[in-house]
Amino acid sequence: MTLQNTLTTHIKEALLELYNTKIEAVEFQATRKDFEGDITVVVFPFLKHIKMNPVQLGEAIGNYLNEHVKEVIAFNVVKGFLNLVISDDYYLKYFETIKGEESYGYVKNLDDNAIIVEYSSPNTNKPLHLGHIRNNLLGYSVAEILKASGKKVYKTQIINDRGIHICKSMLAWK
Repeated sequence: MTLQNTLTTHIKEALLELYNTKIEAVEFQATRKDFEGDITVVVFPFLKHIKMNPVQLGEAIGNYLNEHVKEVIAFNVVKGFLNLVISDDYYLKYFETIKGEESYGYVKNLDDNAIIVEYSSPNTNKPLHLGHIRNNLLGYSVAEILKASGKKVYKTQIINDRGIHICKSMLAWK
Protein backbone atom coordinates (compact mmCIF):
# COMPACT_ATOMS: atom_id res chain seq x y z
CA MET A 1 0.00 0.00 0.00
CA THR A 2 1.40 3.40 -0.95
CA LEU A 3 1.78 6.26 1.48
CA GLN A 4 -1.05 8.22 -0.14
CA ASN A 5 -3.38 5.22 0.09
CA THR A 6 -2.51 4.76 3.76
CA LEU A 7 -3.06 8.44 4.51
CA THR A 8 -6.31 8.52 2.53
CA THR A 9 -7.67 5.58 4.52
CA HIS A 10 -6.76 7.18 7.85
CA ILE A 11 -8.06 10.63 6.88
CA LYS A 12 -11.40 9.08 5.92
CA GLU A 13 -11.42 7.24 9.27
CA ALA A 14 -10.60 10.49 11.09
CA LEU A 15 -13.44 12.40 9.48
CA LEU A 16 -15.85 9.54 10.11
CA GLU A 17 -14.81 9.17 13.75
CA LEU A 18 -14.48 12.87 14.61
CA TYR A 19 -17.30 14.38 12.54
CA ASN A 20 -19.41 11.40 11.41
CA THR A 21 -18.77 12.40 7.79
CA LYS A 22 -17.89 10.23 4.82
CA ILE A 23 -15.81 11.73 2.02
CA GLU A 24 -15.05 10.41 -1.45
CA ALA A 25 -11.50 11.56 -2.11
CA VAL A 26 -8.51 13.23 -0.49
CA GLU A 27 -6.42 15.74 -2.43
CA PHE A 28 -2.64 15.70 -1.93
CA GLN A 29 0.02 18.16 -3.06
CA ALA A 30 3.75 18.45 -2.71
CA THR A 31 4.59 20.63 0.29
CA ARG A 32 5.93 24.05 -0.65
CA LYS A 33 9.58 24.56 0.21
CA ASP A 34 8.68 27.47 2.49
CA PHE A 35 7.05 25.08 4.98
CA GLU A 36 8.06 22.00 6.91
CA GLY A 37 6.56 18.78 5.60
CA ASP A 38 6.84 16.04 3.01
CA ILE A 39 3.27 15.86 1.72
CA THR A 40 0.33 18.25 1.98
CA VAL A 41 -3.35 17.44 2.42
CA VAL A 42 -5.70 20.06 1.00
CA VAL A 43 -8.37 20.64 3.67
CA PHE A 44 -10.70 22.92 1.66
CA PRO A 45 -12.70 20.14 -0.10
CA PHE A 46 -13.71 18.79 3.35
CA LEU A 47 -15.35 22.11 4.23
CA LYS A 48 -18.28 21.28 1.93
CA HIS A 49 -19.20 18.50 4.36
CA ILE A 50 -17.92 19.94 7.63
CA LYS A 51 -18.71 23.58 8.26
CA MET A 52 -15.80 24.85 10.35
CA ASN A 53 -12.57 26.82 10.24
CA PRO A 54 -10.07 25.12 7.85
CA VAL A 55 -7.19 25.61 10.30
CA GLN A 56 -9.14 23.94 13.14
CA LEU A 57 -10.16 21.08 10.87
CA GLY A 58 -6.57 20.64 9.72
CA GLU A 59 -5.39 20.59 13.36
CA ALA A 60 -7.97 17.93 14.24
CA ILE A 61 -7.02 15.71 11.29
CA GLY A 62 -3.31 16.26 12.00
CA ASN A 63 -3.70 15.24 15.65
CA TYR A 64 -5.62 12.12 14.61
CA LEU A 65 -2.96 11.14 12.06
CA ASN A 66 -0.16 11.85 14.54
CA GLU A 67 -1.78 9.42 17.02
CA HIS A 68 -2.90 6.68 14.61
CA VAL A 69 -0.40 6.63 11.74
CA LYS A 70 3.16 5.64 12.63
CA GLU A 71 4.54 7.19 9.41
CA VAL A 72 3.37 10.69 10.44
CA ILE A 73 5.71 12.18 13.05
CA ALA A 74 4.68 15.86 12.92
CA PHE A 75 2.35 18.26 11.14
CA ASN A 76 1.56 21.92 10.71
CA VAL A 77 -1.44 23.70 9.26
CA VAL A 78 -1.08 26.76 7.06
CA LYS A 79 -4.30 28.42 5.88
CA GLY A 80 -6.18 25.19 5.17
CA PHE A 81 -3.22 23.11 4.05
CA LEU A 82 -2.18 20.26 6.35
CA ASN A 83 1.56 19.67 5.92
CA LEU A 84 2.63 16.22 7.15
CA VAL A 85 6.16 15.24 8.11
CA ILE A 86 6.84 11.59 7.27
CA SER A 87 9.28 9.57 9.37
CA ASP A 88 12.69 8.67 8.00
CA ASP A 89 11.95 5.03 8.90
CA TYR A 90 9.21 4.94 6.27
CA TYR A 91 11.63 6.02 3.54
CA LEU A 92 14.36 3.66 4.75
CA LYS A 93 11.97 0.69 4.72
CA TYR A 94 10.71 1.70 1.28
CA PHE A 95 14.24 1.88 -0.12
CA GLU A 96 15.08 -1.46 1.49
CA THR A 97 12.14 -3.11 -0.29
CA ILE A 98 13.08 -1.77 -3.72
CA LYS A 99 16.83 -2.21 -3.31
CA GLY A 100 16.68 -5.92 -4.05
CA GLU A 101 14.42 -5.56 -7.08
CA GLU A 102 16.57 -5.73 -10.19
CA SER A 103 13.69 -4.65 -12.41
CA TYR A 104 12.49 -1.69 -10.29
CA GLY A 105 11.57 1.19 -12.58
CA TYR A 106 11.61 -0.93 -15.74
CA VAL A 107 8.55 -1.27 -17.95
CA LYS A 108 7.74 -4.21 -20.19
CA ASN A 109 8.14 -3.64 -23.92
CA LEU A 110 4.80 -2.53 -25.33
CA ASP A 111 5.73 -2.50 -29.01
CA ASP A 112 8.20 -4.21 -31.31
CA ASN A 113 9.75 -1.04 -32.71
CA ALA A 114 13.46 -0.81 -32.07
CA ILE A 115 15.47 2.33 -31.48
CA ILE A 116 19.09 2.78 -32.51
CA VAL A 117 21.14 5.13 -30.37
CA GLU A 118 24.34 6.16 -32.13
CA TYR A 119 26.84 7.96 -29.98
CA SER A 120 30.52 8.79 -29.66
CA SER A 121 31.70 8.15 -33.24
CA PRO A 122 35.10 9.79 -32.88
CA ASN A 123 37.21 10.86 -35.82
CA THR A 124 40.01 8.32 -36.12
CA ASN A 125 42.49 10.98 -37.22
CA LYS A 126 42.17 13.10 -34.09
CA PRO A 127 42.85 12.36 -30.42
CA LEU A 128 40.00 11.66 -28.01
CA HIS A 129 39.19 14.40 -25.51
CA LEU A 130 36.81 15.17 -22.64
CA GLY A 131 33.94 15.92 -25.04
CA HIS A 132 34.08 12.35 -26.33
CA ILE A 133 33.75 11.00 -22.78
CA ARG A 134 30.77 13.30 -22.22
CA ASN A 135 29.09 12.06 -25.40
CA ASN A 136 29.80 8.44 -24.46
CA LEU A 137 28.16 8.89 -21.06
CA LEU A 138 25.19 10.80 -22.49
CA GLY A 139 24.59 8.27 -25.25
CA TYR A 140 24.84 5.32 -22.89
CA SER A 141 22.51 7.01 -20.39
CA VAL A 142 19.89 7.82 -23.03
CA ALA A 143 20.02 4.22 -24.28
CA GLU A 144 19.57 2.83 -20.76
CA ILE A 145 16.67 5.19 -20.01
CA LEU A 146 14.95 4.14 -23.23
CA LYS A 147 15.57 0.50 -22.36
CA ALA A 148 14.05 1.01 -18.90
CA SER A 149 10.98 2.58 -20.50
CA GLY A 150 10.32 -0.64 -22.38
CA LYS A 151 11.93 0.03 -25.74
CA LYS A 152 14.15 -2.36 -27.66
CA VAL A 153 17.42 -0.45 -27.98
CA TYR A 154 20.50 -1.03 -30.11
CA LYS A 155 23.62 0.97 -29.26
CA THR A 156 26.07 1.68 -32.04
CA GLN A 157 28.92 3.91 -33.03
CA ILE A 158 30.17 4.72 -36.48
CA ILE A 159 33.92 4.83 -36.83
CA ASN A 160 34.26 8.13 -38.62
CA ASP A 161 37.08 7.79 -41.11
CA ARG A 162 35.43 10.10 -43.63
CA GLY A 163 37.20 13.27 -42.58
CA ILE A 164 38.97 15.99 -44.54
CA HIS A 165 41.79 13.60 -45.41
CA ILE A 166 39.40 11.70 -47.73
CA CYS A 167 38.49 14.94 -49.52
CA LYS A 168 42.16 15.85 -49.89
CA SER A 169 42.92 12.38 -51.26
CA MET A 170 40.11 12.68 -53.81
CA LEU A 171 41.44 16.06 -54.96
CA ALA A 172 44.99 14.67 -55.17
CA TRP A 173 43.79 11.73 -57.30
CA LYS A 174 43.59 13.95 -60.40
